[in-house]
Amino acid sequence: MKSIITIICLLVLQVSFAGTIVVGPSEVISSLRKAIDKANDGDTILLQKGVYKEGNIVITKSIRLIGVGQPVLDGENKNEILTLAGSSILVKGIQFANAGYSAMNDYAAIKIIDASHVIVENNTITNAYFAIHVANTSYSIIRNNTIKGTPKTEQTTGNGIHLWKCNNMLIRDNHIEGHRDGIYFEFVTHSIIKSNLSTKNIRYGLHFMFSHNDTYVGNTFLDNGAGVAVMYSHDVLMLQNSFDKNWGPSAYGILLKEISNSRIVQNTFHQNTVGIMMEGTSRIDVQMNSFTANGWSMKVQASCDDNSFHHNNFQGNTFDVATNGTMMLNHFYSNYWDKYEGYDLNKDGVGDVSYHPVSMYAMVIEQNPNSLVLLRSFMVSLLDKAEKAIPSLTPENLVDEKPYMKPFQL
Repeated sequence: MKSIITIICLLVLQVSFAGTIVVGPSEVISSLRKAIDKANDGDTILLQKGVYKEGNIVITKSIRLIGVGQPVLDGENKNEILTLAGSSILVKGIQFANAGYSAMNDYAAIKIIDASHVIVENNTITNAYFAIHVANTSYSIIRNNTIKGTPKTEQTTGNGIHLWKCNNMLIRDNHIEGHRDGIYFEFVTHSIIKSNLSTKNIRYGLHFMFSHNDTYVGNTFLDNGAGVAVMYSHDVLMLQNSFDKNWGPSAYGILLKEISNSRIVQNTFHQNTVGIMMEGTSRIDVQMNSFTANGWSMKVQASCDDNSFHHNNFQGNTFDVATNGTMMLNHFYSNYWDKYEGYDLNKDGVGDVSYHPVSMYAMVIEQNPNSLVLLRSFMVSLLDKAEKAIPSLTPENLVDEKPYMKPFQL
């Protein structure tokens, strides 16, 4: 009986070991490419510590590629490194370095194409043109990767995590730094961007184009060239993100252009040139956000309509709201404005007189930016006081009729 049990155990162990291939400088198999050729669907390849220079390696089988001791795949500044095309592929715990550059093609350290159910996690990618480039892929996860580029110019630097024509993707807990756009979405639907740090990128921390029914939540966009851009999209939820120190002549916390039916909720905008810049937007619900120490909290262009702004805190901003027209088709109500100088006789917490968040000086700057040199001058203060008493240049209907006396606890 004991011998039968022993034989069964040996068979089980043999089956288990048959699914694992170990690759390393001192192992029987020292080439990752050979290991992949040898592997079958469902196998695991353990890549031991070492530096591997094998050109572009292509995986089309459903396998798990796991690094042990942070092995390095080196593209030698001339090759793509790893291409995944298939389903149920895992890549984990590997350092990717020195992927090649091409002016004609989007070279990437990791390229995922025509794939599904792929997981790329816990990797480090340095000095790549595009770090992770994903196309025509669905139901996949990119998480907990550290990506650091070598920024040059917008034309010669690729994106950190680039997705084109994908759906049902999860991008979370990544650190992306030093690329053109930290995260780029184009024709991506029903996907989530969560808890990423995107910083010091040349252009945008996040760039949305033609991407619908997506959510980004809990991300930090810090010190990027122009902040975040969401363009030509609808049904986007922007929740609990931090837009911080996106500072420069054309920088924003968020640039919204031609988007509709979306929500901006519980975000913080701190020390941006413009917190939110809106052009051609419709039916955007902006609520429970905090705007502090920005140049402009918001610029709402005259091309915007039917947007709602309510229950937000505006504190310490140079300008609360600016616009470029006298017609306002949006709704401001129940916000806290630290510049509000009204009163509350019945003590219900709501000011008894309405608040006009657009100053005359903000209107003048929209027409003549050079007049910004007069900021904080006595004459400007005097003109703003006169404008509030008898509005003539500012949009008469851009008004918060129920301003709150105290900030909200957000």
